[in-house]
Amino acid sequence: MTKLRDTLQAHVSNGSLPGAVGLVARGDRVDVQAVGSVDVEGTAPMARDSIFRIASITKPVIAAAVMMLVDDGRITLDSPVDPWLPELAKPAVVRTPGGRADDVVPAAGPITVFDLLTSRAGYGFPSDFSLPVIRALFSELLQGPPQPQRVVPPDEWMEALSRIPLVHQPGDAWLYNTCSDIQGVLIARVSGRPLQEFLAERLFEPLGMVDTAFEVPAGKLDRFTSYYRADPAGGLELVDAPDGQWSSLPVFPSGAGGLVSTVDDWYAFARMLLADGTVDDRRLLSPESVRQMTTDHLTPAQRDASTLFLEGQGWGFGGSVDVAAIDPWNVPGRYGWVGGTGTAAHITPSTGAVTVVLSQLEMTGPTPPALMRDFWRYAADA
Repeated sequence: MTKLRDTLQAHVSNGSLPGAVGLVARGDRVDVQAVGSVDVEGTAPMARDSIFRIASITKPVIAAAVMMLVDDGRITLDSPVDPWLPELAKPAVVRTPGGRADDVVPAAGPITVFDLLTSRAGYGFPSDFSLPVIRALFSELLQGPPQPQRVVPPDEWMEALSRIPLVHQPGDAWLYNTCSDIQGVLIARVSGRPLQEFLAERLFEPLGMVDTAFEVPAGKLDRFTSYYRADPAGGLELVDAPDGQWSSLPVFPSGAGGLVSTVDDWYAFARMLLADGTVDDRRLLSPESVRQMTTDHLTPAQRDASTLFLEGQGWGFGGSVDVAAIDPWNVPGRYGWVGGTGTAAHITPSTGAVTVVLSQLEMTGPTPPALMRDFWRYAADA
């Protein structure tokens, strides 16, 4: 029978990536394997506690933090976001998604917390990246591959966002990415604390997520992996070194993809979700909040219009939800997501399974790469 180590090692041995760490857990059975090196030079072997830029598997963590504020009674799912995000109080919507960014109509209603959590606020990426309003999102907000040190502070970012019209009316369509960044600003403003401080106190410290943050301090840089993209010649081009973009705290901590973490840290977060929001008899989230996070909220039409990213899946809060066994690794109810830096993390509440794979190779598009698909096939049969 194929082993987890063999599944990961095949992608290191063929030269497609320097290293990877994978975790497959069901109940008390936990298998963690680390293969390869932290960089192409082989400076150090990959280890279980190696630190990765986890990109978009940041999104479920941010959604959980929003739901903590809901549990606290500070906001409700149907709350308009205007009191905390006044920049979005009177949004305009492009008359047609493909139309000019200055041909707009008023929004039919306010943007709500629920709209942000389900990624249906009207901001984000559709299947067509050439739309004028989407080009504005990329150029003005640096929406795309993580570049934390280049993004402006939250207030300035929100001011820029307020000048960009919505692609769709609030609630009408699922659009990728931007709503998670807005959620991060919402958390900070509702709580009155910087996002990183709120996350540390309410999530990371109770869960023992000791290596999860928006920066890697000097004392941990020896465990921080280098980050690459494939070059046209078939080699690997360095995108970010350990002493690069994540070596200091950015002024805009990205709720859409800014965290660094380890396989065990994300596993701790996953176990909390599987335990209906508890850890060591301490409740962090209500069972209803966990249920809302892990439930598909999209209509069939919204799923069908979002196949570039979702491949037939639905969307909960901060992550996709499998609604059918489309592929061998799909299990209805599986919740989680993938990150553009080569990361993926999921839970399956019906079976208690957790799968996490972390690598350091930039994805070339929304389609999960061979490493992830092979890992999921292995996990489905393990």
